[in-house]
Amino acid sequence: MSSLVPTDYAATLESIKRLVHEARYIAQRRVNTELLRLYWQIGATIIERQKTAPWGSKVLARLSADLRAEFPGAKGFSPANLKYMRRFAEAWPDPEAIGQRPVGQLPWGHVIELLEKLDDAELRDWYSAKDLAHGWSRPVLAHQITTRLHLREGAAPSNFPHALERPDSELAQQITKDPFTLEFLAIDGDAVERELEDRLVERIIDTLRELGPGFAFVGRQVHFEVEGDDFFVDLLFFHVEQLRYVVIELKTTKFDPRDAGQIGFYVTLVEDRLRRPQHQPTVGMLLVADKNESVVRYALAGTTQPIAVSRYDLTPAEQAALPAEDALTRAVALELDDPTPQ
Repeated sequence: MSSLVPTDYAATLESIKRLVHEARYIAQRRVNTELLRLYWQIGATIIERQKTAPWGSKVLARLSADLRAEFPGAKGFSPANLKYMRRFAEAWPDPEAIGQRPVGQLPWGHVIELLEKLDDAELRDWYSAKDLAHGWSRPVLAHQITTRLHLREGAAPSNFPHALERPDSELAQQITKDPFTLEFLAIDGDAVERELEDRLVERIIDTLRELGPGFAFVGRQVHFEVEGDDFFVDLLFFHVEQLRYVVIELKTTKFDPRDAGQIGFYVTLVEDRLRRPQHQPTVGMLLVADKNESVVRYALAGTTQPIAVSRYDLTPAEQAALPAEDALTRAVALELDDPTPQ
């Protein structure tokens, strides 16, 4: 009897492991949906009883205690959770919605975030769909709601409609936001562009979260040599869903028309040196401390490279701590004079 492992054993094992993982995932989703159905039914029952009897906080506390006594191994029957169940049934009054809408596939903690932070039914459904599509964690969902993603997504002024063919221009616009919220960078009075970039790289997970789904980090200070002259792209990403490079430049100052020329030049370099035939056109995203919308519009009209300009959102204290333009100029000059490799 041969003890040799068949040559296709490893591939077969991986195939079976995928089947197990998929089955577990499907089972978990079904269990989660059934749990939400249960919570909805409890909430709907409480609503119905409250129409005919004084079911206040004391009654809910009694109900909570009795349910936990009957089901000691079950979680989720606290008085606070019973109130959330009632709000859940109020927010989605159609019981069929639990199985047919994205909310029915979200964890209960995510449903609570939607109930706590949103009063509008359409927005709840919008964020539910985004959450399900992108697999957000609960903190990410809370962050996106708090920073009003529904208003920021696709809102950055750009020249995409003129620089790209449809529907690619519409796809590219979807990955922009205005403003970007970079409060996690903890800007202080010594911040300059390189330090802002350093913090962006150090907190790359938070950065990718804010940029949106689909972004993969390629590199920082990506070097290009053009007939003896050296150029460095601040940050380079690749959007794996849209199959395109995204050049990101950071400015700690207000938008200047010359910024559009600089990032347009970098987009051209990436387009020429890195883009492959299967890739979509490269786009540039300029993140600035402030901008004049009219100046942005005129500047973008003067370039053929697809560029979007977004403001990054900082608290007033953080914004006030940004260095003045002359300080930034001196810092950059020192950076250029310093022969030490970065």
